[in-house]
Amino acid sequence: MASTTLTLPATDASAPAITAPPLSPPSAKISATKATILALDLGTVAGWAIRTADGTIVSGTVSFRPSRYDGGGMRYLRFRSWLDRLASEAGGIGSVHFEEVRRHIGTDAAHTYGGFLATLTAWCEQNEIAYQGVPVGTIKRFIAGKGNADKAAVIAAVRARGFVPADDNEADAIAILLWAIETSGGVR
Repeated sequence: MASTTLTLPATDASAPAITAPPLSPPSAKISATKATILALDLGTVAGWAIRTADGTIVSGTVSFRPSRYDGGGMRYLRFRSWLDRLASEAGGIGSVHFEEVRRHIGTDAAHTYGGFLATLTAWCEQNEIAYQGVPVGTIKRFIAGKGNADKAAVIAAVRARGFVPADDNEADAIAILLWAIETSGGVR
């Protein structure tokens, strides 16, 4: 699968930025194009995939792991800043689809997810970008044929579609993006 790359900001000074030629000039308004879709697997290590207005799909992962000197809200400030820079670099975002998790392994995971979800939905509201949560079972059933497919099955299914995800986070984001594209976001 051919792909164009984006210049994406690193989350801290020590992490390398993901670089490539810009896709289009940055837009003054973040939601400039309805054709650009962003898919996210929210978490401390977030998977992301974006389809630009010209149909190019780019994906990756980004870490929002706090340093020992960070306050509790720093990961969310970094996430919001990353969203701003990603939207600017992509020339605007028309819609956002994210994995809607209803069950977490522990309390910390639930709190962290809730913080990312609150940050994302507030950012979308502020920038007038449509957003939608997609249940985990829906994503797995779409990509792997089973609503309870394990991580390996999801990765294998995404690879069978011609993508090379680095991990399960990126595979989940690609699966969400493909679901959004092929089902028109679940609206028929």
